[in-house]
Amino acid sequence: MVEKARINDVPQIHQLVNSFAERGEMLARSLSEIYESLRDYFVARDGERVIACAALHVAWADLAEIKSVAVAEEFHKQGIGAQLVAACIKEARELGIPTVFCLTYQPGFFEKFGFHRVDKMELPRKVWTECYRCPKFPDCDEVALVRHLEKEA
Repeated sequence: MVEKARINDVPQIHQLVNSFAERGEMLARSLSEIYESLRDYFVARDGERVIACAALHVAWADLAEIKSVAVAEEFHKQGIGAQLVAACIKEARELGIPTVFCLTYQPGFFEKFGFHRVDKMELPRKVWTECYRCPKFPDCDEVALVRHLEKEA
């Protein structure tokens, strides 16, 4: 079951996200960053263990990013990532945010949820605030995708 993250989840979210970041599959997150943005995060659990997470980060009045989508290896292909993305999209709708985007190495996963590829340069400059921390900056090889929720209403 997907639910909002709690303060005690932060160390586990940190470990999960950074295990993928160490392989160059997503941007690393510091403990302080996760604590400061805890309200952005959803988690899935196996008992007390956080086995998956995702965050919906509001970037501006009309734009939010789904980021830090991570599912522990042994729980892949069980629909947990899909539940997390659905929770993020639901929250974006509840907040009245018309457009959601993501930067990913797994575009096919997000395309299953109605996201479509766009040129990264189409995204507002505001979305690049974290990029300077990426070891691949400025040669980003992630794929940008967007979903326009207001067109679906």
